[in-house]
Amino acid sequence: MTEPAKPTMADPTIYVIDDDDAVRQSLEFLLSTAGIKARGFDSAKAFIDALPQINSGCVVTDVRMPDITGIELLKHVRQHKPALPVIVITGHGDIALAVEAMKIGAVDFLEKPFDDDVLIASVKSALSEVADNGKRNAELGGINEKLAALSNRERQVLEGLVAGHPNKTIAFDLGISPRTVEIYRANLMTKMSANSLSDLVRMAMLAGILGEPRKP
Repeated sequence: MTEPAKPTMADPTIYVIDDDDAVRQSLEFLLSTAGIKARGFDSAKAFIDALPQINSGCVVTDVRMPDITGIELLKHVRQHKPALPVIVITGHGDIALAVEAMKIGAVDFLEKPFDDDVLIASVKSALSEVADNGKRNAELGGINEKLAALSNRERQVLEGLVAGHPNKTIAFDLGISPRTVEIYRANLMTKMSANSLSDLVRMAMLAGILGEPRKP
């Protein structure tokens, strides 16, 4: 059996913030087995207290926490350490919160439950983007090409999703059925080469799509 890669002192640290001990420790273990150095905090306040000494790495934070929420933590990091990437973890149905996080500056969000590989890929992508901004520019060019290929209706549905609206609300706004919205949403996933809803919204946010769905 192959031993997991061991992080070195030069490796960046992933800071995991979650008030749920079991979840936090599970994420720390997952990252460590992938050869990624991780350090956990049981509250946003504990991390904020340590933030002045942190200049590199990546933050992975739950969005719903007592006292200081993940959104409030994100705002603090963006203000004091803007170069530090933040990945937000949300529960099912928290798309509106995830969209808010992306607008503030989160590099990605993951909706529970997510595969282990998805978290690892997101963390590695965040670290790579910090190291190479050119990669982000190239990605943005590809996203814009895909957006240009969308139909007007597909674009409307995408704008509704980015606004954090559920299918029923988008359907009402556009005067179509929720089932039709599901079909357009599936088409969007294919055309944008998105692996998940969070991936789709992330690409749209990166391209600057922030508005409400346009009326037909």
